[in-house]
Amino acid sequence: MAQQRLGIIMNGVTGRMGMNQHLIRSILAIRAQGGVALKNGDRVMPDPILVGRNEAKLAHLAKAHGLTRWTSNLNAALKNREDTLFFDAATTKLRAQLLRKAIAAGKDIYCEKPIAETLEDAVDVARAAKAAGVRHGVVQDKLFLPGLLKLKMLIDSGFFGRILAVRGEFGYWVFEGDWQPAQRPSWNYRKKDGGGIILDMLCHWRYVLDNLFGEVKSVSCKADVDDAAYATFQLADGVVAHINSSWCTRVRRDDLVTLHVDGTLGSAVAGLQKCWSQARVNTPRPVWNPDVPQPIKFFETWSEVPGDNYDNGFKAEWEIFIRHLYEGAPFKWTLTEGAKGVQLAEAGLRSWKERRWIDIPELEV
Repeated sequence: MAQQRLGIIMNGVTGRMGMNQHLIRSILAIRAQGGVALKNGDRVMPDPILVGRNEAKLAHLAKAHGLTRWTSNLNAALKNREDTLFFDAATTKLRAQLLRKAIAAGKDIYCEKPIAETLEDAVDVARAAKAAGVRHGVVQDKLFLPGLLKLKMLIDSGFFGRILAVRGEFGYWVFEGDWQPAQRPSWNYRKKDGGGIILDMLCHWRYVLDNLFGEVKSVSCKADVDDAAYATFQLADGVVAHINSSWCTRVRRDDLVTLHVDGTLGSAVAGLQKCWSQARVNTPRPVWNPDVPQPIKFFETWSEVPGDNYDNGFKAEWEIFIRHLYEGAPFKWTLTEGAKGVQLAEAGLRSWKERRWIDIPELEV
């Protein structure tokens, strides 16, 4: 058994998502377990160099986690031939520019979404990677959440029969920062800095809907100053999906995100970790009577879908991508899939502006 080194240029890891999910819970966790195991018995050990603008933050982060490599000079990092993978989790506004630079340097690419602010830039980046012959992937983390993995199991088993509709609720109240500290970065709300919930969340809903329920064919989206978006999607095979995304709502549901799926033979509700189901034969028979308190305790009529031992979703996808790099294992979540997310977000923004349905054509890259 041999150990192989993977040098990773990790840009934007002083931010919340880059630091917590990608550096600490993914790359450092993979290092702690002894690397990623390959089919031939070899193990791949990630060796990150932390890149960002603030040298003090980089030095502190590296020291806190026993790392020795960090720099504020991205151009110098890209020149190091021993670091073959470029990862970006910094601001959306600069992502397309940085990806092009890394592709020109011959680096393989793995990055957060959205991969660009506009569809034109997203397609251009995907084409550049294809022309350069580099491998590339985009974070599609929600597909690897335990709740959605359990939901996928129900779908694959035929539990739902014919799926009729999907209803999603995402969000929570983000504090303004006056009497409670804000729990999201302020740039999320500034359009000039690449913010806005449509660009942020419709990229997520594209890969969730495409991979679980059917390809998105059209969208109707309304928004309220782009910190709350209410989108309806027409999917392949006639499925209708509606997802509310909001940073100005107060939670009264099972989790910060829930997907409620109705089918001819059963229904299910999935959150981040858990999933509940109700089969046709177990469905209660309520009778409408507004004059008496509801006698059925509806939450108690659902059964939890079993399952445990799920790894962190970000880490799980990192491992799949690393195996793709070293042994050619399949990896479908490429920059083209990332461009599809930007395509849907752009269509959502257009739908909001024009107050109408927007069709989603096949994307050619």
